Amino acid sequence: MLPDVNTLTRAAANQAYEQAGVGPDDLDLVELHDCFATAELVHYDNLRLCPPGGAVDFFNSGATWRDGSTPVNVSGGLESKGHPVSATGIANIWEVATHLRGEAGPRQIEGARVGLAHVIGLGSACGVHILEKAAV
Repeated sequence: MLPDVNTLTRAAANQAYEQAGVGPDDLDLVELHDCFATAELVHYDNLRLCPPGGAVDFFNSGATWRDGSTPVNVSGGLESKGHPVSATGIANIWEVATHLRGEAGPRQIEGARVGLAHVIGLGSACGVHILEKAAV
């Protein structure tokens, strides 16, 4: 039996945080795989951006807004791009890297140093990448 996307995302996030030596509170922005409107809420929990079961409160707190504590999908997210199959993972990495370089224009999260990019796929595919701005 293949694991579901929730189990995969939780496991990938835990591994990424451990390998990067950071935690959810260290993230300056997140681009997550919001293939459906509800998926964004589900992945807040899966990526440990909020306490278990706390996705709605996390969203309602404004934490996910551009000026919130953990901006999520400031690019507009996957749905705003028409859900380009096969390009979603690289699009999320590109968005985070663009912010870390300070090149995101009006979307820029000022001072962004650490970002997370998340992508899922059919079957048992999931990637969580944590990118950090290099010292200059």
